[in-house]
Amino acid sequence: MERALRASRVVTFVYFILNGTLLGMWVVQIPAIEERVGIGHAALGGFLVLLGAGAFAGMQVGGRLSDRLGARVVVPLAGVLCSATLVLPGLAREPWALGAALLLFGFGNGTLDVSMNAHAVQVEKAYQRPVMSAFHATFSVGGVLAALLGAAAIDIGWGPATTLAAAAGLGVVVALSSARGLLPAVSNGPEADAGPKGRKRPVPPRIWLLAVLALLVMLCEGAANDWSVLHLKTVLGASESTAAFAYGAFAATMTIGRLLADRISARLGPVAVLRYGAALAAAGITLVALSPWIWAALAGWALFGLGLSGCVPQLFSAAGHADPAAAGTNVSRVAGLGYIGMLAGPAVIGWMTHVMALNHTFLLPALFCATVAAAAGILRPSPDRPRVVAPAP
Repeated sequence: MERALRASRVVTFVYFILNGTLLGMWVVQIPAIEERVGIGHAALGGFLVLLGAGAFAGMQVGGRLSDRLGARVVVPLAGVLCSATLVLPGLAREPWALGAALLLFGFGNGTLDVSMNAHAVQVEKAYQRPVMSAFHATFSVGGVLAALLGAAAIDIGWGPATTLAAAAGLGVVVALSSARGLLPAVSNGPEADAGPKGRKRPVPPRIWLLAVLALLVMLCEGAANDWSVLHLKTVLGASESTAAFAYGAFAATMTIGRLLADRISARLGPVAVLRYGAALAAAGITLVALSPWIWAALAGWALFGLGLSGCVPQLFSAAGHADPAAAGTNVSRVAGLGYIGMLAGPAVIGWMTHVMALNHTFLLPALFCATVAAAAGILRPSPDRPRVVAPAP
Protein backbone atom coordinates (compact mmCIF):
# COMPACT_ATOMS: atom_id res chain seq x y z
CA MET A 1 0.00 0.00 0.00
CA GLU A 2 2.83 2.38 0.89
CA ARG A 3 4.53 1.65 -2.43
CA ALA A 4 1.31 2.34 -4.34
CA LEU A 5 0.83 5.63 -2.49
CA ARG A 6 4.39 6.68 -3.24
CA ALA A 7 3.88 5.79 -6.90
CA SER A 8 0.68 7.85 -7.03
CA ARG A 9 2.55 10.86 -5.70
CA VAL A 10 5.30 10.43 -8.30
CA VAL A 11 2.88 10.21 -11.23
CA THR A 12 1.00 13.26 -9.92
CA PHE A 13 4.29 15.14 -10.16
CA VAL A 14 4.60 13.81 -13.71
CA TYR A 15 1.18 15.15 -14.74
CA PHE A 16 1.89 18.57 -13.21
CA ILE A 17 5.20 18.72 -15.10
CA LEU A 18 3.40 17.58 -18.25
CA ASN A 19 0.79 20.32 -17.96
CA GLY A 20 3.42 22.99 -17.35
CA THR A 21 5.50 21.72 -20.26
CA LEU A 22 2.60 21.61 -22.73
CA LEU A 23 1.48 25.13 -21.83
CA GLY A 24 5.06 26.37 -21.94
CA MET A 25 5.65 24.88 -25.40
CA TRP A 26 2.79 27.00 -26.72
CA VAL A 27 4.18 30.12 -25.02
CA VAL A 28 7.63 29.60 -26.56
CA GLN A 29 6.08 29.39 -30.05
CA ILE A 30 3.89 32.50 -29.72
CA PRO A 31 6.18 34.89 -31.66
CA ALA A 32 6.59 32.50 -34.61
CA ILE A 33 2.87 31.66 -34.75
CA GLU A 34 1.91 35.33 -34.44
CA GLU A 35 4.14 36.20 -37.41
CA ARG A 36 2.95 33.30 -39.58
CA VAL A 37 -0.75 33.96 -39.01
CA GLY A 38 -0.19 37.68 -39.59
CA ILE A 39 -1.68 39.22 -36.45
CA GLY A 40 -0.46 41.96 -34.12
CA HIS A 41 -0.09 42.08 -30.38
CA ALA A 42 -3.56 43.54 -29.88
CA ALA A 43 -5.22 40.74 -31.85
CA LEU A 44 -3.12 38.17 -30.00
CA GLY A 45 -4.53 39.46 -26.73
CA GLY A 46 -8.02 38.68 -27.99
CA PHE A 47 -6.98 35.16 -28.99
CA LEU A 48 -5.53 34.59 -25.52
CA VAL A 49 -8.99 35.36 -24.15
CA LEU A 50 -10.26 32.41 -26.20
CA LEU A 51 -7.54 30.26 -24.64
CA GLY A 52 -8.75 31.33 -21.22
CA ALA A 53 -12.41 30.76 -22.08
CA GLY A 54 -11.62 27.25 -23.27
CA ALA A 55 -9.65 26.56 -20.09
CA PHE A 56 -12.51 27.78 -17.90
CA ALA A 57 -14.98 25.51 -19.70
CA GLY A 58 -12.57 22.58 -19.48
CA MET A 59 -12.20 23.10 -15.73
CA GLN A 60 -15.95 22.89 -15.17
CA VAL A 61 -16.29 19.74 -17.28
CA GLY A 62 -13.14 18.12 -15.88
CA GLY A 63 -14.17 18.74 -12.28
CA ARG A 64 -17.55 17.09 -12.66
CA LEU A 65 -16.13 14.15 -14.62
CA SER A 66 -13.48 13.62 -11.93
CA ASP A 67 -16.20 13.37 -9.30
CA ARG A 68 -18.29 10.94 -11.35
CA LEU A 69 -15.65 8.74 -12.98
CA GLY A 70 -12.65 9.23 -10.71
CA ALA A 71 -9.42 11.09 -11.43
CA ARG A 72 -7.72 7.82 -12.44
CA VAL A 73 -9.94 7.77 -15.53
CA VAL A 74 -10.11 11.47 -16.28
CA VAL A 75 -6.47 12.56 -15.72
CA PRO A 76 -4.85 10.40 -18.44
CA LEU A 77 -7.65 11.15 -20.91
CA ALA A 78 -7.28 14.86 -20.18
CA GLY A 79 -3.52 14.53 -20.65
CA VAL A 80 -4.08 12.96 -24.07
CA LEU A 81 -6.59 15.67 -25.02
CA CYS A 82 -4.29 18.49 -23.91
CA SER A 83 -1.35 16.93 -25.74
CA ALA A 84 -3.27 16.25 -28.95
CA THR A 85 -4.75 19.76 -29.15
CA LEU A 86 -1.31 21.37 -28.60
CA VAL A 87 -0.43 20.71 -32.24
CA LEU A 88 -3.42 22.70 -33.54
CA PRO A 89 -2.00 26.24 -33.03
CA GLY A 90 1.12 25.11 -34.90
CA LEU A 91 -1.00 24.12 -37.89
CA ALA A 92 -3.09 27.31 -38.00
CA ARG A 93 -2.56 29.55 -41.03
CA GLU A 94 -5.52 31.90 -40.66
CA PRO A 95 -6.70 33.95 -37.66
CA TRP A 96 -9.99 32.06 -37.39
CA ALA A 97 -8.11 28.74 -37.35
CA LEU A 98 -5.81 29.99 -34.59
CA GLY A 99 -8.81 31.11 -32.54
CA ALA A 100 -10.47 27.71 -32.85
CA ALA A 101 -7.18 25.95 -32.06
CA LEU A 102 -6.61 27.98 -28.89
CA LEU A 103 -10.17 27.39 -27.74
CA LEU A 104 -9.68 23.62 -28.05
CA PHE A 105 -6.21 23.66 -26.53
CA GLY A 106 -7.51 25.77 -23.65
CA PHE A 107 -10.29 23.25 -23.06
CA GLY A 108 -7.78 20.39 -22.91
CA ASN A 109 -5.48 22.36 -20.61
CA GLY A 110 -8.31 23.27 -18.24
CA THR A 111 -9.55 19.67 -18.08
CA LEU A 112 -6.08 18.39 -17.23
CA ASP A 113 -5.47 21.20 -14.75
CA VAL A 114 -8.52 20.57 -12.59
CA SER A 115 -8.47 16.75 -12.79
CA MET A 116 -4.82 16.52 -11.75
CA ASN A 117 -5.52 18.92 -8.87
CA ALA A 118 -8.46 16.72 -7.83
CA HIS A 119 -6.13 13.71 -7.80
CA ALA A 120 -3.55 15.75 -5.85
CA VAL A 121 -6.21 16.33 -3.18
CA GLN A 122 -6.82 12.58 -3.08
CA VAL A 123 -3.08 11.91 -2.65
CA GLU A 124 -2.82 14.56 0.05
CA LYS A 125 -5.71 12.99 1.94
CA ALA A 126 -4.03 9.57 1.76
CA TYR A 127 -0.72 10.99 2.99
CA GLN A 128 -2.42 12.80 5.88
CA ARG A 129 -0.06 15.74 5.50
CA PRO A 130 0.22 18.72 3.13
CA VAL A 131 1.77 17.88 -0.26
CA MET A 132 -0.17 20.18 -2.60
CA SER A 133 2.37 23.02 -2.84
CA ALA A 134 5.12 20.74 -4.11
CA PHE A 135 2.87 19.64 -6.98
CA HIS A 136 2.36 23.26 -7.99
CA ALA A 137 6.12 23.83 -7.84
CA THR A 138 6.69 21.09 -10.40
CA PHE A 139 4.25 22.83 -12.75
CA SER A 140 6.78 25.66 -12.83
CA VAL A 141 9.53 23.12 -13.52
CA GLY A 142 7.53 22.09 -16.59
CA GLY A 143 7.62 25.67 -17.82
CA VAL A 144 11.41 25.78 -17.49
CA LEU A 145 11.66 22.45 -19.35
CA ALA A 146 9.48 23.84 -22.15
CA ALA A 147 11.73 26.88 -22.49
CA LEU A 148 14.80 24.66 -22.85
CA LEU A 149 13.16 22.27 -25.31
CA GLY A 150 11.63 25.11 -27.31
CA ALA A 151 14.95 26.93 -27.57
CA ALA A 152 16.66 23.72 -28.71
CA ALA A 153 14.00 23.14 -31.38
CA ILE A 154 14.42 26.68 -32.69
CA ASP A 155 18.20 26.26 -32.82
CA ILE A 156 17.94 23.16 -35.02
CA GLY A 157 15.48 24.88 -37.34
CA TRP A 158 12.17 23.22 -36.40
CA GLY A 159 9.04 25.24 -37.15
CA PRO A 160 6.05 25.56 -34.80
CA ALA A 161 4.14 22.67 -36.40
CA THR A 162 7.03 20.22 -36.10
CA THR A 163 7.94 21.31 -32.57
CA LEU A 164 4.39 21.18 -31.22
CA ALA A 165 3.67 17.89 -32.99
CA ALA A 166 6.74 16.31 -31.38
CA ALA A 167 5.75 17.66 -27.97
CA ALA A 168 2.18 16.45 -28.49
CA GLY A 169 3.31 12.93 -29.38
CA LEU A 170 5.58 12.75 -26.35
CA GLY A 171 2.81 14.13 -24.15
CA VAL A 172 0.38 11.41 -25.26
CA VAL A 173 2.93 8.72 -24.41
CA VAL A 174 3.62 10.23 -20.97
CA ALA A 175 -0.09 10.67 -20.19
CA LEU A 176 -0.97 7.06 -21.02
CA SER A 177 2.11 5.40 -19.57
CA SER A 178 1.70 7.17 -16.20
CA ALA A 179 -1.97 6.25 -15.74
CA ARG A 180 -1.33 3.00 -13.85
CA GLY A 181 0.17 4.85 -10.91
CA LEU A 182 -2.93 6.95 -10.22
CA LEU A 183 -5.00 6.13 -7.17
CA PRO A 184 -8.20 4.17 -7.87
CA ALA A 185 -11.48 5.80 -6.97
CA VAL A 186 -15.03 4.55 -6.78
CA SER A 187 -17.32 6.50 -9.08
CA ASN A 188 -19.57 8.87 -7.20
CA GLY A 189 -22.12 8.75 -10.00
CA PRO A 190 -24.75 11.41 -10.67
CA GLU A 191 -25.53 11.66 -6.96
CA ALA A 192 -22.27 13.59 -6.46
CA ASP A 193 -24.04 16.72 -7.70
CA ALA A 194 -27.35 15.92 -6.03
CA GLY A 195 -28.70 16.94 -2.68
CA PRO A 196 -31.69 15.58 -0.77
CA LYS A 197 -34.42 13.94 -2.88
CA GLY A 198 -32.35 14.22 -6.05
CA ARG A 199 -32.08 17.99 -5.96
CA LYS A 200 -28.84 19.56 -7.10
CA ARG A 201 -26.29 19.79 -4.31
CA PRO A 202 -26.06 23.44 -3.12
CA VAL A 203 -22.68 25.12 -3.29
CA PRO A 204 -21.44 25.93 0.23
CA PRO A 205 -20.76 29.66 0.72
CA ARG A 206 -17.26 28.73 1.92
CA ILE A 207 -16.40 27.45 -1.58
CA TRP A 208 -17.33 30.77 -3.15
CA LEU A 209 -15.27 32.62 -0.55
CA LEU A 210 -12.29 30.42 -1.39
CA ALA A 211 -12.93 31.13 -5.08
CA VAL A 212 -12.95 34.90 -4.50
CA LEU A 213 -9.66 34.68 -2.59
CA ALA A 214 -8.19 32.60 -5.44
CA LEU A 215 -9.32 35.28 -7.90
CA LEU A 216 -7.53 37.98 -5.87
CA VAL A 217 -4.31 35.96 -5.48
CA MET A 218 -4.14 34.84 -9.12
CA LEU A 219 -4.95 38.37 -10.32
CA CYS A 220 -1.79 39.42 -8.48
CA GLU A 221 0.17 36.60 -10.15
CA GLY A 222 -1.10 37.64 -13.56
CA ALA A 223 -0.05 41.25 -12.94
CA ALA A 224 3.47 40.11 -12.04
CA ASN A 225 3.74 37.86 -15.09
CA ASP A 226 2.96 40.62 -17.57
CA TRP A 227 4.11 43.85 -15.93
CA SER A 228 7.18 43.10 -13.78
CA VAL A 229 9.69 43.44 -16.64
CA LEU A 230 8.01 46.53 -18.10
CA HIS A 231 8.02 48.14 -14.67
CA LEU A 232 11.80 47.97 -14.32
CA LYS A 233 12.36 49.06 -17.90
CA THR A 234 9.86 51.93 -18.26
CA VAL A 235 9.59 53.24 -14.68
CA LEU A 236 13.11 52.73 -13.32
CA GLY A 237 15.00 52.90 -16.62
CA ALA A 238 16.68 49.50 -16.36
CA SER A 239 18.21 47.85 -19.42
CA GLU A 240 16.34 44.99 -21.07
CA SER A 241 18.69 42.40 -19.61
CA THR A 242 18.36 43.83 -16.10
CA ALA A 243 14.59 44.22 -16.42
CA ALA A 244 14.28 40.50 -17.23
CA PHE A 245 15.51 39.76 -13.71
CA ALA A 246 12.28 41.21 -12.30
CA TYR A 247 10.22 38.29 -13.59
CA GLY A 248 13.10 35.92 -12.91
CA ALA A 249 13.20 36.95 -9.25
CA PHE A 250 9.43 36.57 -8.95
CA ALA A 251 9.33 33.14 -10.65
CA ALA A 252 12.36 31.77 -8.77
CA THR A 253 11.06 32.66 -5.31
CA MET A 254 7.60 31.42 -6.31
CA THR A 255 9.06 27.99 -7.10
CA ILE A 256 11.27 27.88 -4.01
CA GLY A 257 8.38 28.94 -1.78
CA ARG A 258 6.15 26.19 -3.12
CA LEU A 259 8.82 23.60 -2.42
CA LEU A 260 8.92 24.78 1.21
CA ALA A 261 5.24 25.57 1.81
CA ASP A 262 4.12 22.00 2.54
CA ARG A 263 6.50 21.65 5.48
CA ILE A 264 5.49 25.05 6.82
CA SER A 265 1.82 24.16 6.45
CA ALA A 266 2.37 20.86 8.30
CA ARG A 267 3.98 22.70 11.22
CA LEU A 268 1.97 25.91 11.40
CA GLY A 269 -1.21 25.13 9.47
CA PRO A 270 -2.64 26.46 6.19
CA VAL A 271 -4.07 29.57 7.85
CA ALA A 272 -0.56 30.75 8.73
CA VAL A 273 0.73 30.03 5.22
CA LEU A 274 -2.07 32.05 3.64
CA ARG A 275 -2.09 34.89 6.17
CA TYR A 276 1.63 35.55 6.48
CA GLY A 277 2.31 34.69 2.86
CA ALA A 278 -0.25 37.22 1.64
CA ALA A 279 1.06 39.79 4.12
CA LEU A 280 4.62 39.25 2.85
CA ALA A 281 3.38 39.61 -0.73
CA ALA A 282 1.63 42.88 0.19
CA ALA A 283 4.86 44.22 1.67
CA GLY A 284 6.86 43.11 -1.39
CA ILE A 285 4.60 44.69 -3.99
CA THR A 286 4.34 47.89 -1.89
CA LEU A 287 8.13 48.09 -2.00
CA VAL A 288 7.94 47.70 -5.78
CA ALA A 289 5.32 50.45 -6.03
CA LEU A 290 7.20 53.00 -3.96
CA SER A 291 10.91 52.30 -4.41
CA PRO A 292 12.99 54.46 -6.81
CA TRP A 293 15.89 51.97 -6.78
CA ILE A 294 16.26 49.00 -9.11
CA TRP A 295 17.84 46.76 -6.47
CA ALA A 296 14.97 47.43 -4.05
CA ALA A 297 12.37 46.78 -6.77
CA LEU A 298 14.02 43.43 -7.55
CA ALA A 299 13.89 42.57 -3.85
CA GLY A 300 10.22 43.56 -3.82
CA TRP A 301 9.39 41.28 -6.76
CA ALA A 302 11.25 38.45 -5.04
CA LEU A 303 9.27 38.96 -1.81
CA PHE A 304 6.05 39.18 -3.84
CA GLY A 305 6.69 35.77 -5.43
CA LEU A 306 7.75 34.19 -2.14
CA GLY A 307 4.66 35.45 -0.36
CA LEU A 308 2.21 34.37 -3.05
CA SER A 309 3.85 30.96 -3.56
CA GLY A 310 1.89 29.00 -0.98
CA CYS A 311 -1.44 30.80 -1.24
CA VAL A 312 -3.11 29.12 -4.24
CA PRO A 313 -2.20 25.54 -3.19
CA GLN A 314 -3.79 26.13 0.23
CA LEU A 315 -6.99 27.40 -1.39
CA PHE A 316 -7.18 24.48 -3.85
CA SER A 317 -6.50 21.99 -1.07
CA ALA A 318 -9.20 23.47 1.16
CA ALA A 319 -11.73 23.33 -1.69
CA GLY A 320 -10.90 19.70 -2.44
CA HIS A 321 -11.15 18.58 1.18
CA ALA A 322 -14.39 20.47 1.87
CA ASP A 323 -16.55 17.69 0.39
CA PRO A 324 -14.87 14.45 -0.80
CA ALA A 325 -17.89 13.58 -2.98
CA ALA A 326 -17.56 16.86 -4.89
CA ALA A 327 -13.80 17.47 -4.68
CA GLY A 328 -13.31 17.90 -8.42
CA THR A 329 -16.32 20.17 -8.82
CA ASN A 330 -15.28 22.39 -5.91
CA VAL A 331 -11.68 22.61 -7.14
CA SER A 332 -13.00 23.56 -10.59
CA ARG A 333 -15.01 26.41 -9.08
CA VAL A 334 -12.06 27.80 -7.16
CA ALA A 335 -9.60 27.22 -10.00
CA GLY A 336 -12.01 28.61 -12.60
CA LEU A 337 -12.59 31.89 -10.80
CA GLY A 338 -8.88 32.08 -10.01
CA TYR A 339 -8.06 31.62 -13.68
CA ILE A 340 -10.33 34.55 -14.52
CA GLY A 341 -8.27 36.59 -12.09
CA MET A 342 -5.05 35.46 -13.77
CA LEU A 343 -6.35 36.69 -17.13
CA ALA A 344 -7.88 39.88 -15.72
CA GLY A 345 -4.81 40.99 -13.75
CA PRO A 346 -2.76 42.31 -16.69
CA ALA A 347 -5.81 44.00 -18.20
CA VAL A 348 -6.76 45.73 -14.94
CA ILE A 349 -3.23 47.06 -14.47
CA GLY A 350 -3.15 48.17 -18.12
CA TRP A 351 -6.41 50.08 -17.74
CA MET A 352 -5.19 51.80 -14.57
CA THR A 353 -2.07 53.08 -16.35
CA HIS A 354 -4.35 55.50 -18.22
CA VAL A 355 -4.98 57.40 -15.00
CA MET A 356 -1.81 56.84 -12.92
CA ALA A 357 1.83 55.79 -13.17
CA LEU A 358 2.51 52.07 -13.64
CA ASN A 359 4.28 51.65 -10.32
CA HIS A 360 1.36 53.21 -8.43
CA THR A 361 -1.08 50.70 -9.96
CA PHE A 362 0.70 47.99 -7.95
CA LEU A 363 -0.91 49.37 -4.80
CA LEU A 364 -4.09 47.61 -5.96
CA PRO A 365 -2.46 44.13 -5.75
CA ALA A 366 -1.08 45.21 -2.37
CA LEU A 367 -4.65 45.91 -1.23
CA PHE A 368 -5.81 42.54 -2.58
CA CYS A 369 -3.02 40.73 -0.74
CA ALA A 370 -3.90 42.51 2.49
CA THR A 371 -7.54 41.45 1.99
CA VAL A 372 -6.49 37.81 1.53
CA ALA A 373 -4.35 37.97 4.67
CA ALA A 374 -7.28 39.33 6.67
CA ALA A 375 -9.59 36.59 5.35
CA ALA A 376 -7.15 33.69 5.90
CA GLY A 377 -9.25 32.37 8.77
CA ILE A 378 -11.58 30.82 6.16
CA LEU A 379 -9.06 27.94 6.03
CA ARG A 380 -9.49 27.22 9.75
CA PRO A 381 -11.13 23.78 10.01
CA SER A 382 -14.44 23.31 11.75
CA PRO A 383 -14.91 20.41 14.19
CA ASP A 384 -16.50 18.27 11.45
CA ARG A 385 -13.82 19.14 8.87
CA PRO A 386 -10.42 18.13 10.24
CA ARG A 387 -7.28 19.81 8.98
CA VAL A 388 -4.75 17.78 6.98
CA VAL A 389 -1.68 17.64 9.20
CA ALA A 390 1.35 15.47 9.66
CA PRO A 391 0.67 12.50 11.97
CA ALA A 392 2.13 12.70 15.44
CA PRO A 393 5.44 10.81 15.87
